[in-house]
Amino acid sequence: MQLTEKHKQYWQINLKISTILLVVWFVATFVMGWYARELNEITIIGPLGFYMSAQGSLIIYVAIIWYYAHYMNNLDKEYGVHEGELD
Repeated sequence: MQLTEKHKQYWQINLKISTILLVVWFVATFVMGWYARELNEITIIGPLGFYMSAQGSLIIYVAIIWYYAHYMNNLDKEYGVHEGELD
C-alpha cells in the first residue's frame, strides 16, 4: 500500500505529539523522582517530593491520556479518518 502525502503528514503529526507527551511522561516519572530530595525541602501540605510521586504524577498521567485522546480525535476529524459516533 502506497502512502499518500496526506497519510505521511498525519503520521508525522502523530509521531510529534507522541514524542512530546513521552517526554512529559519521562519528566513526571523519572526526573521528579531523581530530584525528590530537593523537592522534599519545599513543603505544601507535606513534602513536595512525596506528594509528586504519590499523587502528582498520577494526575499528570491522566492529563496526558486525556490530552492525547482529545488531540487525536480532532486530528482524525481534520484528516477524515475519524470513527463514527456510537449510537
